[in-house]
This record gives sequence, C-alpha cells and structure tokens, in this order.
Amino acid sequence: MEDILVDYHIAKAMANFGEGTQDYNLALYKAAVLEQHGVSEADFDSSMVYYYTRADRFVDIYRRVSERLEERAVALGASEGEISKYSMLKANGDTANIWIEREAAVLMPTPPYNRIDFDYEADTTYRQGDSFLFQFMTDFMYQSGSRDALALLSVTYDNDTTITRYTGVNVSGHTMLRVEPLRGHNVRRVRGFIYLGGGNEQTTQMRLLFLDHLQLIRFHQPEAQQQEANEETNQKDSLKRDTIARREDVAVDGRRDTVGPRRAILQPSAGAPLHRVDVRHDRIKAQP
Repeated sequence: MEDILVDYHIAKAMANFGEGTQDYNLALYKAAVLEQHGVSEADFDSSMVYYYTRADRFVDIYRRVSERLEERAVALGASEGEISKYSMLKANGDTANIWIEREAAVLMPTPPYNRIDFDYEADTTYRQGDSFLFQFMTDFMYQSGSRDALALLSVTYDNDTTITRYTGVNVSGHTMLRVEPLRGHNVRRVRGFIYLGGGNEQTTQMRLLFLDHLQLIRFHQPEAQQQEANEETNQKDSLKRDTIARREDVAVDGRRDTVGPRRAILQPSAGAPLHRVDVRHDRIKAQP
C-alpha cells in the first residue's frame, strides 16, 4: 500500500500538467499505477475502505509516504520548502517549534474524529515581540462529498487582546497561518484547531483528510528590534505621564484651576501685583 500511494501521489501531480482535464488525467494515471503494481481498482478501493476504519494505522503509512516523496523531490533538485526547514527545530532558541502534539493525523467528518485542538500557556521562554506560524500539509482522499476544513490560530496577550487568524482548507497542499507580534505586551496563551466539516452528509464512501508536518513555530524578535520596541514603549509611557501631569490641578491664590493645561506662576517682586501667566501668550491677566 505504501508503494502504491507514493506512485499515486506522483500521478496526481502529473495530472495537473497533462493535456485534457485534471479528472481525466488522474483517472488515466491512477489506472497506470494500479496496473504497474498488479492491483485492480476494486482491490485498491476495498483496501482504502479497510484503512478508513483503522485510521491510526493509516497515519504511520502516510508519514512514510510523505518522507519518501520529500526525499525523491530533493533528489530531483527541489529546493527546501518552508515546511521542511523547521522540521528539526526544538522547543528552545530564537526560532522554535513548540508543537507537542502528533506531527501527523487523520481526520474524518464524524465527531470526535473531525478535529484537532491545541492550547498552550505561555512560559518563561516566551518574550515580548514573539510572532507565531502554524503550518501543516494536507492531503484529501475523498470518493465523494465536499472538502470543507477550517484551520484557526489565536494568540491572547496580557492586556486581554486576542489576535485570531483562520483560513478555509479545501485542496491538498501547504497551509500556513501567521500572527505578527503585538508590541509592548507579553503572550499569555496560544490556541487553535483544525476542523473537518461535512458531517451532515450521510454517505458510506471514503472521506479522509491526512495531516502531516504539523508545526507551531515561535519566532523571537531580534534583540535590536526588541530594544527599539521597548524604547518606543517607554517613550509613549513617558509622554502619557507628562500629559497627565500637565492637566493636574494647580493652586492659584488659594483657588484650584481644574480646566486646561498647567499654568506657570511668576513670583512677583516686592510691592508688585501678582500676575498669572498662561502658556498661551494672549491670556495674561493681572490679579488685584
């Protein structure tokens, strides 16, 4: 089955570039793959139905299929994609893969097998200015029915601000969701899910969504940018405090002025009347 699936996915890729319609090309290439392996279409379909009820075994098969396809692509000169360059990252460092769930999974449009959820509390390894990338590979194997999946990534900060990104997924390939940093605030929580819809469609035909290379990448902001962001935040805080201070009450002749900016008080010389000088030069008043 593993060998057949490797050739089957190569045939799917070739179907996109052949003459004629994609569906026609896929049927033609699929028949050629099955003939090469000496397997009838009926045997292949019955095997897929068998694995449809044993999705846990199919996960291991598809993980190996994905690895073999990547190795073949690299051997043919393909460059390293974004999904692969983070595959060896651990949960520490300036760029870290903080995903701790299964790296591959199979979803079916039937609860509770129709979704994957994750929920991570921030710890001391998180910093201000962190950004996040949630990405994975998808492969739909549907005999019929609509392909309707949804992916979501949500980041909550210490001021209760939540930034959410989501996207629909209805084709096989690479899916990414990014959340950029929120300056001046620490991350409190990172959550998300992948949900496969279509559970209301009553059918006995196979509908599977294979997920592979599940990754949640956390990027630390470079130190220079982090320092610049901290200085900008400090300047804003200082300006805010200064603005508040200028609007504080100021005593004049035993009375309190509660409206407008702070007034400057000139000290009179002996025997001279008291003057109050406003910061606006056209409002100079003499006090008796």
